[in-house]
Amino acid sequence: MLFHAQPLDPVAFEIGALSIQWYGILIVLGAAIGYIIATREAKKHGYPDDLFADLLIWAIPISIISARLYYVIFQFDYYAENPAQIIAIWEGGLAIHGGLIGAVITGIVFAKRRGYSFWKLADIAAPSIILGQAIGRWGNFMNQEAYGGEVSRGFLENLLLPDWIIDQMFIEGAYHHPTFLYESIWNVLGFALLIFILRRMNLRRGNVFLAYVIWYSFGRFFIEGMRTDSLMIGDFLQTAQMISVVLIAGAIFLMVYHRKKGIMEARYWDKDEKLIQKNKKKKKKK
Repeated sequence: MLFHAQPLDPVAFEIGALSIQWYGILIVLGAAIGYIIATREAKKHGYPDDLFADLLIWAIPISIISARLYYVIFQFDYYAENPAQIIAIWEGGLAIHGGLIGAVITGIVFAKRRGYSFWKLADIAAPSIILGQAIGRWGNFMNQEAYGGEVSRGFLENLLLPDWIIDQMFIEGAYHHPTFLYESIWNVLGFALLIFILRRMNLRRGNVFLAYVIWYSFGRFFIEGMRTDSLMIGDFLQTAQMISVVLIAGAIFLMVYHRKKGIMEARYWDKDEKLIQKNKKKKKKK
């Protein structure tokens, strides 16, 4: 009989009766690093230092709620019988697509109320979002979720993975594809691509964010097909794959539509006219 190491403890530490989970720590870490990157980029465009801090005050809780609601809706039979588990987000169960829906809606409302271009803010935030997703996937690793079908230990060793990852992929008596890792790597590559685009190219406003949507959704479609714990619509349709196809089609449509209609003629490095007018008004008041 082969020896298999015990899974890593999902609890990072305890404060009295309060258990702090690695899942939550990694999500917060991803948001914090993303905030730092987005804030530095925003400063280059003349935005206030506290712009993304103000946005995140609303976006983080709303995104967590929407991510959980999305997950609960597609697992409704279980949560209808176990309503007390709905709030147990520390055990996992935050759907990224649900979180993105909440974040985008929050961003649109925030930008409108502040008088800024939503598309410009979305372009600035895009690299931070996908990097935060890459970090957050390691929370799934700690919870032993978001994994794929069964594989042999030899398969995982051939991927040159360290033992602590291989051992954590031993779940319910078998080794599994580390799909969390595949997606995390894909997202890191997407982060590098988006940073390259920002530094080397001057795309139409909104296209950086739409490129993020296409990149993430393309990878998610194929990686999701490997998973065994996907949210489902019926018995055969994986929700994330369907949403990924819709998002790719929608992003391409918006790129083409904006170009044909002459919308979003401004480029990424062009000044935000609304921001310029705001700064002028502030100077007059002084």
